[in-house]
Amino acid sequence: MPDMPTPRLILETLLPHLRVAATYAREIQSRIAALPDKADSENLFAAALTDADLSIQTLVEVVLLGTFPKIRFYGEEYKQSYNTKYFRAIDLGPPGDYLVTLDPIDGTRLYLDGHANYQIIVTVLNADEFEAVLAISPAQETYYYALRGEGTRQGRLSDNLEDCLPLQIGQPKNTIVLGSTMGTLADLLREHYDVIHTGTAYSKTIQMTSFNGFLNGEVTGSVLSKGKFIDGGALAFLAQEAGYIVTTLDGLPLPPLHACENYQRPGLVLASSDEVHQRLLEAVRCSGKAH
Repeated sequence: MPDMPTPRLILETLLPHLRVAATYAREIQSRIAALPDKADSENLFAAALTDADLSIQTLVEVVLLGTFPKIRFYGEEYKQSYNTKYFRAIDLGPPGDYLVTLDPIDGTRLYLDGHANYQIIVTVLNADEFEAVLAISPAQETYYYALRGEGTRQGRLSDNLEDCLPLQIGQPKNTIVLGSTMGTLADLLREHYDVIHTGTAYSKTIQMTSFNGFLNGEVTGSVLSKGKFIDGGALAFLAQEAGYIVTTLDGLPLPPLHACENYQRPGLVLASSDEVHQRLLEAVRCSGKAH
């Protein structure tokens, strides 16, 4: 196994280039032309592919191959990429042999429709767990990152990692966000919360609160049918490092990454408190969604 750069060094190396990518994404958003939708997508928000997805992934690939040529890398658009064949591997390795992943535009449908709550997400994965996640919000010119066991931090896009401050959630709004296939939980939760079901609430013209709303105090809890390593799972890691409770749909600790299939963890329950967590678990149980 080649010598691996530390997770912090990987983030520090990519950050200047991700700033350029964020500015690029923000600059062309109003002019972007959609490429054909991804035929195999099950999720409305991942159902579109843009020039920005491909361009940002190419930029990150070039930086990684030019700086850490032996790194493992999995990008969301790996099937379309010219560079996939040059990486040593695209899957998880043994302990200490990190896999870097990228979602170049998380929330491509949001991006295409002119909304501001899309992100660029980079992760560093070990065999068992996330080692680091960096999520940039280009429209807000801000980013969030976490290193394993060190908490989540927030900074302006111009800040270096060491300049970022610990993320302070405070008392989040009383809003629950449900993944697109979790609509049956909505009626079970509306007595206590404002519920947003992404499968039915999406609007092309009005920006809705999405799963990443926990980062700015907009969301107190969420239930997802799965947590892809590149997006939902990555954001759940940021939430957990920020102090949120994150479990499976059964309330159990998340399985190690190497025990998961298709680059995703099973269904996730995310909650800002024990009370919220228990109510979400009860709704999952009553809906029959628990495994």
